[in-house]
Amino acid sequence: MTRLATCACGQLRATCQGEPATVALCHCLECQKRTGSSYGVAAFFPRADVEPQGEAQQYTRPGDSGSSVVFHFCPNCGSSVYWEPARMPDLVAVAVGAFADPDFPAPSVVIHKERRHGWAADI
Repeated sequence: MTRLATCACGQLRATCQGEPATVALCHCLECQKRTGSSYGVAAFFPRADVEPQGEAQQYTRPGDSGSSVVFHFCPNCGSSVYWEPARMPDLVAVAVGAFADPDFPAPSVVIHKERRHGWAADI
């Protein structure tokens, strides 16, 4: 299976082969800031199965684990499309929303539930 994730304007893309190794929903405060929502959802694919295309800007920040995370976003529209967590060097995370696919596999892992907004569904 081949899936295509794109930014809002379509300039930055990530073509992903196969099924994700895992899909995680994160309630951490940094994901809330990055997405502008109450959580972020990432599909983690083996690095060899992700082919980025287009121009990307990078932003690096420390993750909750203390390891860095490098985010790749479109310089035109600002959408985050994929990121590279240093603590998982063999995987690339791709924003599930960037696939724009309502049939995308659901999260199998939920992290930082302690930061979940009280009004958000408990998933």
